[in-house]
Amino acid sequence: MHRRNIRLRREYLYRKSLERKERLLYEKKRKIREALEEGKPIPTELRNEEAALRKEIDLEDEITAVPRSTIDDEYANAPEKDPKILLTTSRNPSAPLTQFVKELKIVFPNAQRMNRGGQVISEIIETCRSHDFTDVILVHENRGVPDGIVISHLPFGPTAYFGLLNVVTRHDIKDKKSMGTMSEAYPHLIFDKFSTKLGERTVNILKHLFPVPKPDTKRILTFANQSDYISFRHHVYEKHGGPKSIELKEVGPRFELRLYQIKLGTMDQDEAQIEWVIKPYMNTSKKRTLLGD
Repeated sequence: MHRRNIRLRREYLYRKSLERKERLLYEKKRKIREALEEGKPIPTELRNEEAALRKEIDLEDEITAVPRSTIDDEYANAPEKDPKILLTTSRNPSAPLTQFVKELKIVFPNAQRMNRGGQVISEIIETCRSHDFTDVILVHENRGVPDGIVISHLPFGPTAYFGLLNVVTRHDIKDKKSMGTMSEAYPHLIFDKFSTKLGERTVNILKHLFPVPKPDTKRILTFANQSDYISFRHHVYEKHGGPKSIELKEVGPRFELRLYQIKLGTMDQDEAQIEWVIKPYMNTSKKRTLLGD
């Protein structure tokens, strides 16, 4: 299994190294296509390659015309099977962190919670690969307060690092009667104000943690972006008075996420390339939003 993972990783890195060459070739073909469609002369720098490139263009279809990237490969198998998630914590978790992770286990369908014990990250990742887990979620804390969550997609990444703020668990809510029951049905997802390329990337990482729900599911998870802080809310609804009368109940937990880094690799790969990371000067820019308007 270890040799297989090394081989797959090498193949992945090799495909990634070819991306730049494929992108340059795609740009040349695009210029020739545009010149032919508009009846313009072929660009001077491409005239020596025109014959070979036109043969390749004639053999392409809708799928092969646009080059795929390693980002496309990361979730290429996602439609074929439901996510399988391992939830764990930092070492020696406090009671509030343990309670929060227990509730996260129900938030994410098909999730399994594991006591961290003395295991190191590389051992956890290797075990999850061998047991066909699709994601590992690691929750951190600071002085008994959950303050960070890491989502690592298997087998090759990406890994997203989020800050965790304003955590309120079901256990902390005093008015138990106003809460809905904790459903384990596959939820509908709502993503609000993720309009930038980074926002779309963040949505892609989060949405693949959840399987496709049934149309009549009455469970809703909301990720709402406001000034690059992602508010998470968990609701169920009932139609007591018909389709025009909907009663919405918050189930919990609730929290805010702040994206800090996306890495093109798994959690245990320190050498993995950093796709995006927040810079110190970004905190002082009040008008610029990174995830969406």
